[in-house]
Amino acid sequence: MNYIGPFTRNIVMATAGFKIYGEKKILLSAAAVFIIVSCLVVYMPAMKGGFIWDDDTYITQNSLIAAPDGLYRIWFSKEQPSQYFPLVYTIFRLEHKLWGFNPLGYHITNIILHIINSLLLWRLLRLLDVPGAWLAAAIFALHPVQVESAAWITERKNVLMTFFFLLSLLAWMRFMEKPAVYFYFVSLVFYILALFSKTTACTLPAALVLILWMKNILIDKRRWQQITPYVVLGLVMGIFVVWREHYILGTSRLRLELNPVERLLLAARALWFYIGKLLWPTKLTFSYPKWDISWMQPVQYLWLIAWAIVGWCMWHWRERLGRGVIAGIVFFVATLSPMLGFISLYTFRYTYVADHYQYVASIGLIAIIVALGCRAAAKIRLLPIAAVIILAGYGILAWRQCHIYKNAETLWQDTLAKNPNCWIAHNNLGLMLQSAGKYEEAQNHYQQSLQTQPDNAEAHNNMGSILGIQDKLDEAVIHLRKSLELQPDFPTAHSNLGLALAKKKEYEEAIWHFREALRLNPNDADSKYNLSVTINLAKEKKIELPVKPEAK
Repeated sequence: MNYIGPFTRNIVMATAGFKIYGEKKILLSAAAVFIIVSCLVVYMPAMKGGFIWDDDTYITQNSLIAAPDGLYRIWFSKEQPSQYFPLVYTIFRLEHKLWGFNPLGYHITNIILHIINSLLLWRLLRLLDVPGAWLAAAIFALHPVQVESAAWITERKNVLMTFFFLLSLLAWMRFMEKPAVYFYFVSLVFYILALFSKTTACTLPAALVLILWMKNILIDKRRWQQITPYVVLGLVMGIFVVWREHYILGTSRLRLELNPVERLLLAARALWFYIGKLLWPTKLTFSYPKWDISWMQPVQYLWLIAWAIVGWCMWHWRERLGRGVIAGIVFFVATLSPMLGFISLYTFRYTYVADHYQYVASIGLIAIIVALGCRAAAKIRLLPIAAVIILAGYGILAWRQCHIYKNAETLWQDTLAKNPNCWIAHNNLGLMLQSAGKYEEAQNHYQQSLQTQPDNAEAHNNMGSILGIQDKLDEAVIHLRKSLELQPDFPTAHSNLGLALAKKKEYEEAIWHFREALRLNPNDADSKYNLSVTINLAKEKKIELPVKPEAK
């Protein structure tokens, strides 16, 4: 087999403008330079972006990033502000020492990791003898659905996990070529690092099996023994993270109210959604409309029936399709499986799908489509030109998509333009307007958020807060009590309700809520100050306060 293939050779010549004089190294270098330079150009708008949603939780307001004992607490304490991503937070600590809270450095790191992932993917597909390996890697690098992972600093966990995921697979490939214990343990270490970056790396054992099957290597007892440690590590990490989120982060109350049949219907529809966005990446948005999934609607079974037909075709024409096509489809489904609804995710509160969910999984479908294109390359001489057009088109779309990550305001405005009923966009845009003193506009967004999601504790809290600022205290108290009814352990709602009650001179209950806020968040400086002021006011009025007054 040619080193990179005649089809890839023609595309690289057309896109990079290099002539081939029999020097494979020159061609390889030109192909790599194209991926690097094109990514840097396409992602230039993202480099100019600031911090957006969740970036404060992960970096700017994360005390573990700068605390002297932060490294220990990141790995061994219960204080992580989100899921268990210790390696991600460790790297954020290092970056904080290098460039503080300048978002440019964090964006550049994300984009560099995305570029490296694209080059590693090229190497992996070449080792698997996938036709058009370079083109597949270039499409992965420039496809607009990858912008969310590369341009959003919070998704460092995604690009970092993929980096170690691919390194682990490459080491595994080397181990198969030369069965040295060294390469096996290198692969295992990279897998552990991937798990410490993001737990969804637990799907890697499926990729190991698929690689063996593609290479027509007998999966005997010895091979299963080699794969077992990967499976055990993935299960242990997955169980630990689920337990931690359930009992420490308190996500047990955030349940996906779907029965088993509806979860299956959701998974089938989500898979077709991701395929559609890969093939026709238009109207990409940060938060997609949340579907109404019901087992009582016959039309929703069409997504599942379509997958049943695909499965039958894969089995019936397995010899004609070849192992590569089947492996690519299985990899796509298996890698997406943790995000399809079988496990309840926090983000399912507002959407069932997201572009960054298929960052790794997209590799399977991209490789299939490119490989099938290469099969037709001998008959369709214009295919290299078509590939250039596709890369240029994806690059332009990705460049445009990067602009919505300029700041939080552009992000939420773009989201509402494509998904007008997105309650979280209304809620967060309202917060920004409230900070700017635009109370009427902010209140309008909170109201729209509550119309879409009436049982939204955050929106009730925000509505109560802004009504309290405007001294509409009775209305404020109603919303704040509703917020606490929905989420009793919400420290901000306790603090805001305490403030509204203090303004109403209901000092006893106000003090109780301030104390609850401090119990839930001991570092809340505003609650400490407001509690002190309220106690002094109560003393001036000669009100005898119980040690722990009961809330009404």
